[in-house]
Amino acid sequence: MNIGEYLFTAAPFPKPQHTQGGRMNDRAQFDDPHLESLLPKVPFTRRSFIASSLASGFALAAGPVVAQTAIITPADALDVGAAQVPVSGGGNLPVYFAAPKKAGKYATVIVIPEVFGMHEYQRDICRRLAKAGYYAITLDPFFRMGDLSKIADIKEVIGKANTLADEQMLSDLDALVAFVENQPKANTKKLGITGMCRGGRTVWMYTAHNDKIKAGVSWYGGLNPNPPAQPLTPIDVADKLNAPVLGLYGGADQGIPLDAVERMRAALVAFGKDKQSMI
Repeated sequence: MNIGEYLFTAAPFPKPQHTQGGRMNDRAQFDDPHLESLLPKVPFTRRSFIASSLASGFALAAGPVVAQTAIITPADALDVGAAQVPVSGGGNLPVYFAAPKKAGKYATVIVIPEVFGMHEYQRDICRRLAKAGYYAITLDPFFRMGDLSKIADIKEVIGKANTLADEQMLSDLDALVAFVENQPKANTKKLGITGMCRGGRTVWMYTAHNDKIKAGVSWYGGLNPNPPAQPLTPIDVADKLNAPVLGLYGGADQGIPLDAVERMRAALVAFGKDKQSMI
């Protein structure tokens, strides 16, 4: 199985329409409205979102965007809920899950948030995945630090997120997997993980940690260390990956330089991991 290939699917995944000589345009269309909902209704790039976020914090930056382009996936025909999962070191990990209402065992996807923790966007992703036939669950990795989504100073947010030790993060996710294994609709024999930004880094790290993961998708996951709490990088654990991971990176993303992506690619090749382009 090559990096970038699907290891399993719970439902057929329709191909988007392509334009401009076979290359996907800015607004590829899906027949399934729930898959189409993954795209914004008006042009809005990650780069412009981050620029405004850096200036005014996630909560303030997201406000006008949500008002104009918010996608709210309804919970009809779904089972949704929240829970508190006991974790090592004390405390309870907040989680949110969604699954089809119809009885059955469904391939399972863990959704890892960025530095702002669990908020409505991740919960909506879970509902969208459930509409597509998955059991999906998200969490707040930073629950010990309060609600980071309400902090306006991005430097403060990142500073707090950088104190979450990898050892604790991996242990918390182990507890989440144990919780999911006891859920009647979750098929953890088909267990995947996806995450964005800091969550994308977690995808790489956890896929190297837990051999129960069968596939991962890292959306622009960070490739640099954040010592002392996060001394290793995905490049350092490339030889330990237990499953295919699709890495999605922007060729013009100054936050994750191409030389770092190329080092990750080289590490995968050096350790015999098949790969495809991650740019």
